[in-house]
Amino acid sequence: MMMKQLNPKSHRIVILAEGSFGVLESKTATVLVRYLPENVVAVIDSTNNGKDVSEVIEIGKGIPVVKNLADAMQLQPTMLAIGIAPPGGELPTEWEGIIREAISRGLHIMSGLHHFLSENDEFVELAAKNNVVLWDARKPPENLPVATCKADDVDATVILTVGSDCRVGKMLSGIEITKAARERGLNAEFCPTGQNGIMVWGWGIAIDAVVSDFTAGAAEQIVLEGARNHDLLIVEGQGALVHPGYSGVTLSLLHGSMPDAMIFCHQPSRDTVARYTVPLPSLTEMIAQYEMLAAPIKPARVIGIALNCFDLSEKETVKAIKDIEKETGLPATDVVKYGSEKLVEVIANL
Repeated sequence: MMMKQLNPKSHRIVILAEGSFGVLESKTATVLVRYLPENVVAVIDSTNNGKDVSEVIEIGKGIPVVKNLADAMQLQPTMLAIGIAPPGGELPTEWEGIIREAISRGLHIMSGLHHFLSENDEFVELAAKNNVVLWDARKPPENLPVATCKADDVDATVILTVGSDCRVGKMLSGIEITKAARERGLNAEFCPTGQNGIMVWGWGIAIDAVVSDFTAGAAEQIVLEGARNHDLLIVEGQGALVHPGYSGVTLSLLHGSMPDAMIFCHQPSRDTVARYTVPLPSLTEMIAQYEMLAAPIKPARVIGIALNCFDLSEKETVKAIKDIEKETGLPATDVVKYGSEKLVEVIANL
């Protein structure tokens, strides 16, 4: 049901981020550079042409930003990745010609947009002619079931990353915790529920593309699949309970995955929901909300805090961690700045 169509780790990837390359503007590009640096050969963005990727997003040293696909082809890529995931997930019209050119040059295409390239007749015909795969990472499998609480039957320990808002680090924290758990010798697996995690990890279901009645069922299927060969599952969360637009998918993941425990993700500098004027409740209130809504289906507690302090100084980050640990009574860390061992320790002791 969730078999990967392409393995990004076996390809030389050029990322298309024309006019949009940046930490916040091109989240997909940033994720691919962070987790597949050995595979990314270049980023296309004429506005940053000639720069090193690290000059733009502070990671990816040695990867060039190039002007166009013709320049990128000199680095012998085998795959073009769409490097943005804009609200609504539509393909920028001006990028269509670049994609046609890439397919004509024999590059496989990896996309996380809601606009499915595999449903574009022109792209499909051109891809067939050039023996190219169009991988829509966001396209959900067919015949997903309604949730039946089967996730509670798995032997694996299930941890769900939840949070105070979108883009606070639920995917990144999940991957970092999984990697650290494996380094500790635990048989851990990351379970992607969004297009960026799928593009990095190679499997999963993009929950936000699933019809609403079946989102919890999709979460359940992800857990069942991950538990086949693993003892610890780190399920990627989406949205937030207090988010006016994405609270539905958050609740579906909570009830469908039936976690044994949760890791709460938060950006300390935020006091309102991004792009909204909705004020964020206190951390203790938001944690209580998750635990309260989990309880009727399967009781689960928040056992640790993963902070996103990218916009804070070292001194401010240390203070935020201490203050939040004092406020919640839970271990907290910034997994990028200080690693996730503190969170893996509490997970291992469940």
